[in-house]
Amino acid sequence: MRRRALAPLALFLVAACGLQSPAAPTRTALTVFAAASLQPAFDKIGKVLETSQNVDTTFSYAGTQTLVAQLTQGAPADVFASADTTHMASLQSAGLVQESKIFAHNRLEIAVAKGNPKGIRSLADLARPGLVVVLADPSVPAGKYAQQALAKAQVTVHPASLEQQVTGVLSKVALGEADAGIVYVSDIATSGKVDGVAIPDDQNVIADYPIAILKPAQNASGAKAFVDLVLAADGQAILKAAGFGGV
Repeated sequence: MRRRALAPLALFLVAACGLQSPAAPTRTALTVFAAASLQPAFDKIGKVLETSQNVDTTFSYAGTQTLVAQLTQGAPADVFASADTTHMASLQSAGLVQESKIFAHNRLEIAVAKGNPKGIRSLADLARPGLVVVLADPSVPAGKYAQQALAKAQVTVHPASLEQQVTGVLSKVALGEADAGIVYVSDIATSGKVDGVAIPDDQNVIADYPIAILKPAQNASGAKAFVDLVLAADGQAILKAAGFGGV
């Protein structure tokens, strides 16, 4: 009797073992160094990657020149996205990155306070006496591009400060610490705290944004997944919604 009573119990235990839940997908970590202007778009792309491929992305945003200095000094990262091709080329010359690809374009725009109380309409207006103007430092891509645009417009500006990343320019205008600054179209599109004054094509500069997997990458597969997503339709749609021009 006891043997017959235990047999169904043994069968139940065997069946229960077969119904165990499958193991959760393995999550991996990824580190991306990216130009500060990319933050709104890349944060969203990172969330897509987390949901679709279980990759947790940590971003380090700063001026491109700062990121390059950190990488050449051995900072660990898997992917680098630059606001210009010059800094990417320097990393390629140092043997730190694999093949780079252009994934977005950007343009310049004048950032002004909401409602444009100073009535700024052009780059020429930035030379008006008494106007407080801030620019990115020329070592920063946005600062270099601003200098090129001002030269095209034949305008001389004496900035109140030179910021180490373009978001510093945007922040000072948004906080009322400056009347105007030259930033990217994408900065105006995603800020919501400033207004923008368009710069005509003949005075503007087109910024090419390249991306590459770093040769010392600890998560090469995750890095490839991130770069592929940036270049894919979903990633491009996020970038365009953030004010970037697609490839």
